[in-house]
Amino acid sequence: MKNSIYKILSTIILLGSLASGWLWMDFKGFMNSRADLPKTGMDIEIVEGDTLASVTQRLYQQGIIVSTFYPRLAGKIYPRLTRLKRGEYHLDSHFSHYDMFEKFTSGKVKTYQIRFIEGWTFNEYLSVLQNEPKLRHDLANLKNQQLLDALKLKQSHPEGWFYPDTYNYQKGASDLQILQSSHQLMREKLDRYWKERDIGLPYETSYDVLIMASLIEKETGLAGERDRIAGVFVRRLNMKMRLQTDPTVIYGMGDSFDGDIRRKDLLKDTPYNTYRRKGLPPTPIAMPSEASISAAVHPAEGTELYFVARGDGSHQFSTTLEEHNRAVRRFQLKGQ
Repeated sequence: MKNSIYKILSTIILLGSLASGWLWMDFKGFMNSRADLPKTGMDIEIVEGDTLASVTQRLYQQGIIVSTFYPRLAGKIYPRLTRLKRGEYHLDSHFSHYDMFEKFTSGKVKTYQIRFIEGWTFNEYLSVLQNEPKLRHDLANLKNQQLLDALKLKQSHPEGWFYPDTYNYQKGASDLQILQSSHQLMREKLDRYWKERDIGLPYETSYDVLIMASLIEKETGLAGERDRIAGVFVRRLNMKMRLQTDPTVIYGMGDSFDGDIRRKDLLKDTPYNTYRRKGLPPTPIAMPSEASISAAVHPAEGTELYFVARGDGSHQFSTTLEEHNRAVRRFQLKGQ
């Protein structure tokens, strides 16, 4: 009798061991096998309240996995797989089931980029932000003064205060946060260049440097000419001459600018018409690059007071009005 019971128990233990061994091997095979992901991979977002069980169920319903049992079992065997971190994850097509679930705990979420180009205006920045579908659009609910307050800007106009660069963000990030980062970077660069500025420059505050840098940015076609253009503008300001730069007139025209500046536009008095008013315009007219800020505080020395576009991106610089008029006839009026 005892021998029969012993044999039965032995058989049960053996079968249990075989079953456990088979289950473990099948479990390992499943976790190490490739998930049924598209060839291009796919994105999965882990949101607030998600658990390993809820994500497993979602993947099962989408046909990515064929079993919900083994992933849940994996959470028991590997507790770290239950510590999901919120965010959007990209799953590569070659991922195994284990790779996939481990990715959700890594925090290595998918990032996006947004690029602001030097010379763009604030409205162009806003347009790009508004067209980013992965961003949270908090700016849409802010009026102009609320935006200035959020950025801690004392000026009445946001133009010029955002550094042109490439910014990384995650899905759901706020467009306001990106602007705040861009603004902080511009402040840091402007403060640094203000401290190292040349002596004898016609600036009362660093804001004047920002304004000047925006003019240089809009007038420069070749990077190597920035400091020469800055030199012309600085000498004209020191001599109480009008700057007479077209980009300021265009900025003052706003939406009425159709691609051409006419004589009536140059004669119309606006705060930005530097043909009519002396000194700098009241605000920047674009977002300047670091190179333009540097040129504004380190202008080239010389005697040049004029420049005219050659038509190839470069400029012809002149010291006297007579030389300048000849250059205008040559490059702008084609000898007329």
